[in-house]
Amino acid sequence: MQISLLRLFERGMSEEDTVELQRVIVAHLSQKMLAEVERANEERGYTAADVDDMLNDPS
Repeated sequence: MQISLLRLFERGMSEEDTVELQRVIVAHLSQKMLAEVERANEERGYTAADVDDMLNDPS
């Protein structure tokens, strides 16, 4: 996969294509991260209120 990506960039890409590819990669990784967070929350039994409390805890 990495070699395929390197070959893609060897051909040169426009700035617009580069930005679009970055957005696709970020969206993909964000989806994976959110799925992992949801899995961990379910595994630990966290509710939305628990997550809000953790995010707003000043410590």
